[in-house]
Amino acid sequence: DTLGKTAGKDEHHNKPTYVSLLGLEAARRHSLQLRDEAHAALSRSGLTDAARLALLADRIVEREH
Repeated sequence: DTLGKTAGKDEHHNKPTYVSLLGLEAARRHSLQLRDEAHAALSRSGLTDAARLALLADRIVEREH
């Protein structure tokens, strides 16, 4: 339920993932970097209410594994 798909489905279909390519810790670091870049882009965007988009980025990165 947490994954939203069958565990091992990507591996079974030989579909590369960040974890399979980079390893778990490097993939986590990369996701944090991308989240920080998203927050910075939102700050520069001039949008009056970007807080929900920032929370969405946080939720994606910090969700249970």
